[in-house]
This record gives sequence, C-alpha cells and structure tokens, in this order.
Amino acid sequence: MSSFKVFLGTLFGVGNLPKAPGTWGSLATLPLIYLAFWLSPQFGVLLLFIGSVFLSLWTSDATADKYGDDPAQFVLDEVAGQSLVFISIPFHFSIGPDLFFLLTGFILFRFFDIKKPLGINKLQDLPGKYGVLTDDLLAGIYSVILLKLTEIWIYPLLF
Repeated sequence: MSSFKVFLGTLFGVGNLPKAPGTWGSLATLPLIYLAFWLSPQFGVLLLFIGSVFLSLWTSDATADKYGDDPAQFVLDEVAGQSLVFISIPFHFSIGPDLFFLLTGFILFRFFDIKKPLGINKLQDLPGKYGVLTDDLLAGIYSVILLKLTEIWIYPLLF
C-alpha cells in the first residue's frame, strides 16, 4: 500500500522528473483541470480539488517516509493548489481563451508557490502534511483572486 501511496503522491511518477518537480506537477494538472471541467462544467474542477486535497493528505506521509520531510517529489499538493486556481474560472471550449486562462493561472500559481509571499512561507511551519499542503492552498487562493480579476479586467480587452 505504501508504494501505491508514493505512486499517487508523485502523480504517477511526474514528481520524479528531474528539475522543478513542482512545476511539472502543476503543468501535468492542467489537462486534468480541463478534462474535469469538460466532464462537469459545474462541479468537475471542484471535485478534482476536493479529491486532490484528500489524496494529498492520505499519501503525503508515505511519500515523506520514502523521500524525507516535504519532499520535492510529492506533487499532489500542487494538484490541489493548481486546481483551486480554476475553481471559479469558466472555460469556453475555444483554444485562445482557454489557453489564456490555463497559462495565466499556471504562471500565477507557480509564482506564489515558488516565491511564497504574503504569509505563504509561514504555513510551511504547520506540522507534517498540513504544512506541505496549506502553503499550496494559499498560493492557489491568491492566484484565483488575481485570475478572477484578470477575467474581469483584461480578458474582455483581449477576446
């Protein structure tokens, strides 16, 4: 069971890719987000977010046992944070607008997840799996706010 949890925690091995596994994990999440929205425009991304939070909490201890505390290989927390970014963003099933939102949301999330401004860094001090996950969730919250503002102010100017 432990190796299965590690396999899930690394997002089927994506977290084992060399250099910037968090970025790879976030990038690999984008098709999942789009698929979730396509399958259920009202609830798909929300269900992906909730599921990734629970799976993150369930698998993080096994991944930490294998790789150490807050291992870079563990990227399910990125799936949770990255999916949170798109929880209120509607896709249009049009390549231009959808790519705009996906890339902008990805860049915003990676910025907040890497730089950890505005209290995000302090959340890593929470014990164990909660510290691993909550910093990504706050990065997702900041990102969704900025992406929503982008949708309101910038998107109409472009599309």
